[in-house]
Amino acid sequence: MRITKLEHAALILEEAGRRLVIDPGGLTNPILDLTDVDAIVITHEHADHWTADQLHRLLDANPGVPIYGPAGVAKAAEGIDVVTVHPFETVEVAAWNLKFFGGNHAVIHPSIPVIDNVGVLVNDALYYPGDSFYVPVGVEIDTLAAPAGAPWMKISEGMDFVAQVHAKRTFPTHDGVLSAAGMGLVNARYGDILQANGGEYIALKPGETLDI
Repeated sequence: MRITKLEHAALILEEAGRRLVIDPGGLTNPILDLTDVDAIVITHEHADHWTADQLHRLLDANPGVPIYGPAGVAKAAEGIDVVTVHPFETVEVAAWNLKFFGGNHAVIHPSIPVIDNVGVLVNDALYYPGDSFYVPVGVEIDTLAAPAGAPWMKISEGMDFVAQVHAKRTFPTHDGVLSAAGMGLVNARYGDILQANGGEYIALKPGETLDI
């Protein structure tokens, strides 16, 4: 599987010439003319993880492509068909095996309602938690996309998360809110904690790819 990291929280996965898109949001540059997409996964309803404009671009290039997300996404995406998925549900679409976990977005502040969020394990290889630190119990993770910066997290929580998941390799996501200096700090801290725990940290930048 080839993973292409886009800006902020968006990923494109490729397997045998086919593609899966995760969280094409508003902090990601417009995704243009991307074809051969089998499915789109949206982890939750916040605009940095999906926008109608991004979805319409993908739907125009891939008519009828299924979109999967929790109930909050299905409600928010008015006029766009979203297949509702739930934690501990598995979906098979083309060559993609999608296992969903979690259920709730991490708490931002007590004054802000907690919304639906699903993490997704793709082909038993890549785990993308969305906006949460949910650790799938009893699941061996090959590759982790770890949140790097957000209003709902601090770096110590991210370090604990990557240590608990204990993936063979980890790369950062959800980093569009960080400065270059902040990203460097996250890379150093995640790299240190993973090295101490026997994992590999790969400081992917937008546009870079990782083959697993």
